[in-house]
Amino acid sequence: MTASADSDLFPPESVVGEAGPTPTGAEPAAIQTAPAYPYNDGDANQYPLVSLQPHGSSSDSAFDITKYWGNLSPWYSVRSSDYGLPDASPLAPEGCDITQMHLLYRHGARYPTSGAGPSSFANKLANATKSGLSVSGDLAFLRNWTYKLGAELLTPFGRSQNFNLGIAYRQLYGHLLNNFTEAGTIPVFRTESQDRMVKTANNFAAGFFGVPEYLEQVNIEILVEKTGLNNSGAPYEICKNSNVAARGSIGSSAASKFAINAFNSTIARLQSQISGIQLNATDAVNMLQLCAYETNALGYSAFCDLFSEEDFLNFEYYFDLSFYYNNGPGSPVAAAQGKGYLDEYLARFTGKYPAPASALNETFDNTSTYFPLDQSIYADATHEVVVLDVLTAFNLTALFDGPPLSPSGNRRQNSFVASKLVPFATHFTTQVLSCPSLSPSKQIRFIV
Repeated sequence: MTASADSDLFPPESVVGEAGPTPTGAEPAAIQTAPAYPYNDGDANQYPLVSLQPHGSSSDSAFDITKYWGNLSPWYSVRSSDYGLPDASPLAPEGCDITQMHLLYRHGARYPTSGAGPSSFANKLANATKSGLSVSGDLAFLRNWTYKLGAELLTPFGRSQNFNLGIAYRQLYGHLLNNFTEAGTIPVFRTESQDRMVKTANNFAAGFFGVPEYLEQVNIEILVEKTGLNNSGAPYEICKNSNVAARGSIGSSAASKFAINAFNSTIARLQSQISGIQLNATDAVNMLQLCAYETNALGYSAFCDLFSEEDFLNFEYYFDLSFYYNNGPGSPVAAAQGKGYLDEYLARFTGKYPAPASALNETFDNTSTYFPLDQSIYADATHEVVVLDVLTAFNLTALFDGPPLSPSGNRRQNSFVASKLVPFATHFTTQVLSCPSLSPSKQIRFIV
């Protein structure tokens, strides 16, 4: 769009006036006062996405395909009992007060990265059409299908995820803003320079503070994401051992090997309904990605109806392998990449600036202007690979309990599931609590 708003013809609230009464109420503190935690089980938070049933399933099947898209799934709450902690609750324990909250969160749903699998499959179809492509049955929709996805940017649904996350965290931790009011300061929230990351931080802040209040109630620090520049929110840009000798992509190789035979029956079924093109395992993965990306971007995808429940389980495991070995405990470089945020967290927790190491940006991490140590609320936006790097660096072993994932083994021998840890808008929270009856009285808890 080239047009812009005209503030002269359409003056803002401050000019129009007549706002009426505006008394301010107390800040919410649901994390300390509510009798139950507001779990997100998916359905309400995924409106208005249309979720189809797997191919061959009955209309009343309880199988939710959106929870088997790996890092492309919309985030939903996972119960702590899944990780061997049946009695844990995110609510503040009795006798404890939450005094500080650290949030590391991922951007919401986006378009595919530039040149990713979905666009490659679209190009393959387009080339086949030139030489004669025939489709029937379940694939008949391809006669009129065109590729409609952009690249990199947040989708409308993705914007709403971060906005709603901001609202949720204001409801849960709003009382911590009182510390800023008393000190006469405003918080510094951080993000990276990619467009979707800047928009992510702004949408979160808009949900947390309101519109247009967030423009004056928070400083959003944008760290440049570029090869060669230190940035704890994009540590892969300066990790030579990750970018040399493919140490950072062994998961991608393992996932590709797994996929070779994982979708054979479905490929055979679909191949019988298309001529002029030869389908393979890569095409199956790309079409499953189109199912996820189109649903997140357009609200619906005809590709979803092509795949069975077994296919979606294998699709999830494809991502499990990729992330477990690329950025999880199976990676030789993940913990090193997550060390930057860990160092920053320790600095904020102890009140001492971190020593120069790892991916820390020394220009910003040694000054109270850009890296304050006395905030009661921290919010850092980043990418899913960094969230997983950080979880690995924090050594939260319950998330990875079991033997290493096997490309040809049992899908569920290990507790690691990508869609439960790094979906769109996932968030990793550290609560710092004051518990006078305990020793030491300063306690911390991690919530993924």
